[in-house]
Amino acid sequence: MSIDQALIAKITSEILAQMQDKATQPCENKSGIFNTVDEAVAAARVAYKELRTFSIEKRESFVQAMRDVAYENATILAEMAVSESGMGRVSDKIIKNQMAAIKTPGTEDLETKAWSGDCGLTLIEMGPYGVIGAITPTTNPTETVICNGIGMIAAGNTVFFSPHPTAKNTSIKIITLLNEAVVKVGGPANLLTSVAEPSIKAANEMMKHPGINMLVATGGPGVVKAVLSSGKKAIGAGAGNPPAIVDETANIEKAARDIIAGCSFDNNLPCIAEKEVIAVGSIGDELITYMQKYGAYLISGATIGRLMDVIMTSKEEKIAEGCTEKIKKVYGINKDYVGKDAKYILSKIGIDVPDSIRVVICETGPDHPFVMEELMMPVLPIVQVKDIDEAIALAVKVEHGNRHTAIMHSKNVENMTKYAKAIETTIFVKNAPSYAGIGVGGEGFITFTIAGPTGEGLTSPRSFTRQRRCVLVEAFSII
Repeated sequence: MSIDQALIAKITSEILAQMQDKATQPCENKSGIFNTVDEAVAAARVAYKELRTFSIEKRESFVQAMRDVAYENATILAEMAVSESGMGRVSDKIIKNQMAAIKTPGTEDLETKAWSGDCGLTLIEMGPYGVIGAITPTTNPTETVICNGIGMIAAGNTVFFSPHPTAKNTSIKIITLLNEAVVKVGGPANLLTSVAEPSIKAANEMMKHPGINMLVATGGPGVVKAVLSSGKKAIGAGAGNPPAIVDETANIEKAARDIIAGCSFDNNLPCIAEKEVIAVGSIGDELITYMQKYGAYLISGATIGRLMDVIMTSKEEKIAEGCTEKIKKVYGINKDYVGKDAKYILSKIGIDVPDSIRVVICETGPDHPFVMEELMMPVLPIVQVKDIDEAIALAVKVEHGNRHTAIMHSKNVENMTKYAKAIETTIFVKNAPSYAGIGVGGEGFITFTIAGPTGEGLTSPRSFTRQRRCVLVEAFSII
């Protein structure tokens, strides 16, 4: 369903007008949106104290209300995100919003451990941190708020969100919806807060704020480094450059279909998405043929260079090697093309393709910038290697030690085991599109905050808790 842009603009205008009316009255504000960081954190602190008075059963009812409103508004939120950020695909963002609403764990994730014996009873329970400061990306502006919001409130916290400024209206919309849903079922106002004008300055202020007990950053290496340097307890979900290996034992047609599906999902914005393919042995040509069948457009020769000139930036830097200096060309990403459709990207080099084309593919060498950089757009380089050992060595190299995600298509358990041990990623998907690794078409819960750098892995409510130990001596042991 397509929603008129005028309607989106009208909704955005109404949200901003409501914020201006309410932000000057923090005590009465129930939308969660304030003029200053101080006001937003103070409101979240008040809400936290009130949330502590409710039972876990009642807290779960707040979570269910958040799920319902997020699911019901999945389409308008997807439309707003693509319209505002200029990134991604509406149809895929709808799925991401719906899955975040349905498959993010709730209070059931909070497990109590107990020991009883001659000396009595000891419990370890998962208690909240307090007010969490969460930084969210423009690539997943609503999905991350839904997922983090549900998980953090389920754990008994409240949260101040620092959205990316390029998706501020969309982020504010979902924060407002979630707050309204909680209040409607009898919960505290302002369990989720933010500022009307998100900015780097506001994010820095939030990170240093004494009222923030914990930080969670979902984004690139810069923001993860910032929260880890804050002096607070921090969870960092950083970048990835997931390699997909296809060996000779794989179902080649299925591998091609799955790789195109995973790579093209939301125009390659997810950090788990296939970013390069490594084909083992003689299967490369067959794999490429099947990829074209399932929505890929193959470019070659000078066309690859023309595309690189458009979607990448470059500059020369002096690199010291011993007593001499060498000039090295350093490549980066042209952010104007992040999350854009393959059709749009190809049009910029004079190639017109139908809407059915979802990915641009090309054969490159192992050190090509398309392979070494995380493009975050539906452009997929393919490297052919002679054997599985060479494939694994290259995969480890191009993953850059992010320990994020790796993919493999194979029927050889020994090869899969060897690859998993070598690459040490948080997520390892076998014989499926990459998104199966976060529970979309695969088992398990979903998350959009995958904390490889800090070790929490796929975050859930328990990730946002601290252990509390309760000991009672010489009682409650009934054996």
